[in-house]
Amino acid sequence: MKFVDEAAIEVIAGNGGNGAVSFRREKYVPRGGPNGGDGGRGGSIYAVADRNINTLIDYRYARIHRAKSGENGRGADQYGRGGADIVLRVPVGTVITDADTGEPVADLAHHEARALLAKGGRGGLGNLHFKSSTNRAPRQSTPGEAGEQRRLKLELRVLADVGLLGMPNAGKSTLIRAISAARPRVADYPFTTLVPNLGVVRIDENRSFVVADIPGLIEGAADGAGLGHRFLRHLQRTRLLLHVIDLAPHDPDADTIADARATVKELKRYDEALFAKPRWLVLNKLDLVPIAEREARIATIVRTLRWKGPVFAISALSGEGCRTLVYAVQTWLQAHPAQSAAAMAS
Repeated sequence: MKFVDEAAIEVIAGNGGNGAVSFRREKYVPRGGPNGGDGGRGGSIYAVADRNINTLIDYRYARIHRAKSGENGRGADQYGRGGADIVLRVPVGTVITDADTGEPVADLAHHEARALLAKGGRGGLGNLHFKSSTNRAPRQSTPGEAGEQRRLKLELRVLADVGLLGMPNAGKSTLIRAISAARPRVADYPFTTLVPNLGVVRIDENRSFVVADIPGLIEGAADGAGLGHRFLRHLQRTRLLLHVIDLAPHDPDADTIADARATVKELKRYDEALFAKPRWLVLNKLDLVPIAEREARIATIVRTLRWKGPVFAISALSGEGCRTLVYAVQTWLQAHPAQSAAAMAS
């Protein structure tokens, strides 16, 4: 199924039915009094998060969602039937905003989380409500209220504890394959990753975390260049970022330091809060660096970047250093408790 992480829809709730004006008319019962029933309420529209859905593709094609109106009231104290509600099932992690005002409507971060998108109109009152000691034969009723109508924007933000950040071909897809059961496509050309990939890293039976492989960033991504700009929002829910850097680029003219700085620059330009998240340096492709040169090359990168945080040297291809990285991440997540992505999606 094609991955779609944004959509625009219109929701139109049902109108309430009108109240009825009616009088009881039976043999031997003169002046039976008012018996006009109320109109039924209009159907409302709800959104519900479903962990079995992972794309918004359905809403690319079904853009207008209209609930039924309530029935009008009738005589003999008969109330109109209410319009059926509509439930739109969306992936866990969907953020809904009003397309006209930009106002947040809902953040569906849990399985079965529910949000009212458009409220159905109330049914009108029948004339039986207007009977009094001075008004024995009321001929007034009220019309049903109009249902709400809104244009909405749906955005999917994947739920992950850890996000992999870096330039194309830094080895993020290979890393997520090495530490989880996810199997993203891996190739030796840029932009192998076209959509976010999620993997569950299991330490043991009771400990695990979710890691997200986000398409690589290039300079200008915050302004729409490349592919990464479309998916930067998927990093916003993560608690820890792993900045993956190619320790042994294939291109001899490649500037690893400049690439790393460009990635951080784009992160900051896109969102200051995202830039402020804890970030670790992961130097990948250790297997391509001669053993005698490893220590010096790692020290040079750390010194040039003026890196103050944790540093890990790994080979995602051979698995060297991956176990140490995974256990360090799990220890950090346990020391900084927050509701994990796995728990939020369950």
